Amino acid sequence: MNTPDPAAPTVPRSPSRRSLLRAMVALPAGALILSELPGLVGTAAAAAPARGYATRYTIVPFLNSNDGTVNVYESDDATDFRLLKASAYTPPSNRIRDASVFRHTDGYYYITYTTHTWQDTSTTIGFARSSDRLNWTFLYDYTVPIANLSRAWAPEWFVDSDGSVNIIVSCSVTSDEWIFTPYLLKATNSALTSWSSPVALSGIGANHIDTFIVKIGSTYHAFTKNETTKYIEYATASSLTGTYTISRTGNWAGWGGTREGPALVQLDNGGWRIFFDGYGDGSYYFSDSYDTFATWSAPKALPVISGTARHFTVIRETVSGGATLPTGVTRSFRSGNYTTRHWQEQSALLNLPVVTSSSTTAEKQASTFTIVAGLADANGYSFRDAAGNYLRHWDFRARFDANDGTSTFAKDATFIARTSATSGAVRLESYNYPGYFLRHYNYQLRVDLTAGTDLFRQDSSFVPVTAWA
Repeated sequence: MNTPDPAAPTVPRSPSRRSLLRAMVALPAGALILSELPGLVGTAAAAAPARGYATRYTIVPFLNSNDGTVNVYESDDATDFRLLKASAYTPPSNRIRDASVFRHTDGYYYITYTTHTWQDTSTTIGFARSSDRLNWTFLYDYTVPIANLSRAWAPEWFVDSDGSVNIIVSCSVTSDEWIFTPYLLKATNSALTSWSSPVALSGIGANHIDTFIVKIGSTYHAFTKNETTKYIEYATASSLTGTYTISRTGNWAGWGGTREGPALVQLDNGGWRIFFDGYGDGSYYFSDSYDTFATWSAPKALPVISGTARHFTVIRETVSGGATLPTGVTRSFRSGNYTTRHWQEQSALLNLPVVTSSSTTAEKQASTFTIVAGLADANGYSFRDAAGNYLRHWDFRARFDANDGTSTFAKDATFIARTSATSGAVRLESYNYPGYFLRHYNYQLRVDLTAGTDLFRQDSSFVPVTAWA
């Protein structure tokens, strides 16, 4: 039946800016506190969206092929980013690089961005806003008030837990134009048109760039690229401006070197996902942590946008809509793109054979399942067979096993319902492997990382129908 999607063609990628000048890259500091404030993500234990709601992640990157405009992408799983609008915003003059986006308390989305290309002196940062993320209005360019400023790059929004709106921007001076230091600007009015004097973040130091910060409780966690070693380092502080203590250096997280532009977002299952630009090999990567940043999953390239999108941050919102399933009822599940084939348990494994009215009673019973609230998250879903065993993934294969009462089993057996382009269908994302979806391959059901293709989305779409038994 289905064959693996062919690998996407390699796209030539612009070299890192400072590799072109003095073999150094300078994508500046980013910072964001994640909360349930508008446009931000929760620092408390996250949960799948409630019935009737959906998670939405938005990025507004400039392009590897064009730093004069930005695209807007969105995703419901922080992995498969789909284009909402190409060339959504082009500033009236100069360039737009490193755009950072957030939603303010006035309901508008704001971006701030680098206004010049890497070769040029760049003493201003730009601002634009939108009511719908698609149509943007230029606001103003702001000259960062630092004496002898050479470059102000990659301004990033940061909304602190007290509600204050800040920007973290990396700046260099004319005496050493390629050595950047992160500075804090704080909005002094709600219109975001007036800013405090810049304050350098203490403890991170010069020649650290792309500093991105999240706040959990009273601690600020900073991820910053050491431009000498080319590794992303980790630091903490009790104050936004520091003093920060760098405690993890080198290849501490297993991400490798020649990485830049770290940006974090919290996922529906409470884990944290970091995105970063693998400029050395032309890919954009993600990696996840579930122990407050002590350890991380092996980095994987984002589908589709790797090689296209450059230096972005991510905002997570809970919005109305989303896919829902009834609970406490029995249903059968039909493939969205092979409409005679249905889920069926066969020797404890979940497969996708043809099931019809002529099928045996045993076959119909094996194709009937009870939908219940998720074992690991009541806003998700679990699926039980007639014997009381639960659908779970094991070594990425979908199978039915008895609930052993462990948290690992509960997570393996919980799925988040996502919308599908197939009429009446849902897509089921693994709770503990975000971005991995239940899909059929060779008429077997397994969980695989989304490929970001129409074929994968069709293979991972299933229509709940009247139970066969």
